Amino acid sequence: MPRERHLVLWDRLRGGSAGLLFLAVGIGAGASLGAVGFRWLVSAATELFSGASDYTAHPGAAHPLLPWAGRWFVVAAPVVAGLLYGPLIHLGAREARGHGVPEVMYAVTARGGRIRPRVAIVKSVASALCIGGGGSVGREGPIVQVGSALASAAGQALRLPDSRLRLLVGAGAAGAVSATFNAPIAAVFFSLELILADFAVESFAAVVLASVTSSAISRALLGDHPFLALPAFHVVSPVEYLWYAGLGLVAAIVGVGFSRVLYLVEDVCDRCWRGPEWLRPAAGGLLLGGVLLLLPELYGVGYPVLDRAVAGGYPLLLLLLLLVGKMLAASLTIGIGGSGGVFGPTLFIGAMLGAAAGDVAHAVMPGLTAPPGAYALVGMGAVFAGAARTPITAVVMIFELTGEYSVVLPLMVAVALAAGASRLVSTDTIYTRKLHRRGIDLGRDHRPTLPVPTVDAVAGPLPTALPADAGLAEVAERFAAGGHDALPVVDDRGRLRGVVPAVEVERALRDDAGGVTAADLASTVPVLRAGQPLDEALDAVVRAGGLGLPVERDDCLVGWVTHRDILAAVTTRPQPWATAPGP
Repeated sequence: MPRERHLVLWDRLRGGSAGLLFLAVGIGAGASLGAVGFRWLVSAATELFSGASDYTAHPGAAHPLLPWAGRWFVVAAPVVAGLLYGPLIHLGAREARGHGVPEVMYAVTARGGRIRPRVAIVKSVASALCIGGGGSVGREGPIVQVGSALASAAGQALRLPDSRLRLLVGAGAAGAVSATFNAPIAAVFFSLELILADFAVESFAAVVLASVTSSAISRALLGDHPFLALPAFHVVSPVEYLWYAGLGLVAAIVGVGFSRVLYLVEDVCDRCWRGPEWLRPAAGGLLLGGVLLLLPELYGVGYPVLDRAVAGGYPLLLLLLLLVGKMLAASLTIGIGGSGGVFGPTLFIGAMLGAAAGDVAHAVMPGLTAPPGAYALVGMGAVFAGAARTPITAVVMIFELTGEYSVVLPLMVAVALAAGASRLVSTDTIYTRKLHRRGIDLGRDHRPTLPVPTVDAVAGPLPTALPADAGLAEVAERFAAGGHDALPVVDDRGRLRGVVPAVEVERALRDDAGGVTAADLASTVPVLRAGQPLDEALDAVVRAGGLGLPVERDDCLVGWVTHRDILAAVTTRPQPWATAPGP
């Protein structure tokens, strides 16, 4: 009996909603510890290669152990780092190269959430070495891939079905972003809007629990404070909204432009390099080192430089130079085979653009515009929205990163225009473009495209419903006689009370739960409508765990649809609905 109870608990952990939420909490905790560990790795690597925990806090300074080299050590740092992480990626996990988020999106959409466990280790170490050695990329891409890989490894170990594994990977991504940026709300929207592309209740609950758990642990370990400490800003005059609107439109061009430059530089590197792939980061590191020698502010992630730009610490010309330089340095880091994210560079570029726009606005209308720092904050969100086309995430992320509610309204204006204009300019985003170039279309190639027929065209007869007060023995007899995976339950007025899965009956029999009724065993499920498209029906069946679902017309139950009915409708040939009559 104890073994049977363990089997029941195991089944509920793997298949029940409560089990999924329990796993999400565990994944959130694991992702938080992984994110904290990754931040430590980046700091340690940066200290090793530059002599400071963040070299851009004092750009141009000499390495404490190499004072004779002056600022020239930055030429060698990317080369030495490349000699370390190049072979590591080549031999360990080649999918750890690049910025990581597209690989997670592809794994969720096309591979059932399966990511090799070794990716977590290889990506962590390689990205830390790359960033610490001067790679001008961000931390969010690596930690998203690391958190997702940890979640995928746990889900695969538990042999979760693909639908649950995908949700767990999304929860891992949310937990990683939450801990990295101390932004639990934005992490939820990042996962739902970008990774899962799904706002269903079950997805939302799992992602929220992972994000909250991760944030609570990271705050206990690292402290509770905004990711960026900034002065207060406010809208000085309504006329400023015109400036913010213009900034949003320009940010769309800049965001799309960054995406184009990123992949253009990668193409050039692919065409020019003829040596072994493991040596490519070290050889290309010479070029990156030359850029860092000219603009040491581009070393690593560069958040201290971003802070100074928001505080108005740079002249207009230098802001524009840093904007272009960051595009080149980040693109070169990825192009030579480096490992790191593009979210950090996007924020950096947006801050430089916004601060420059703020300088111009303040010079033209000094009494009617806010300081340039307010425009820098808005620019950060707008450029990210233009590049990634995730407006909800952009607004919430900037608010949580800065804690500045006063700029939310102009931020919403700029982000909305940036995302809309970006769609007019480009059909892909900075994340999906990498997959499109490989011939992978997440929206078209890897999601089932179902034919025209509707639910009532494929529905089978409704099984004889179980009375709500039917005892366990009667329920078991009905399943034994009928061969269904699930049966509907109705009350004495014929109204649907839910659906009883066969697995629940088996568990009740194992537990010797003789006093339960059909109503106790029933689960609430969505009711399909006659005339509903098959793709919507398939989504409902998948979310119901593959159970058969009732079909309703005019408040009356008229049929029953299972995943087998839908698959038969898709695969059966000839299909009468697919043959159009001739003219």
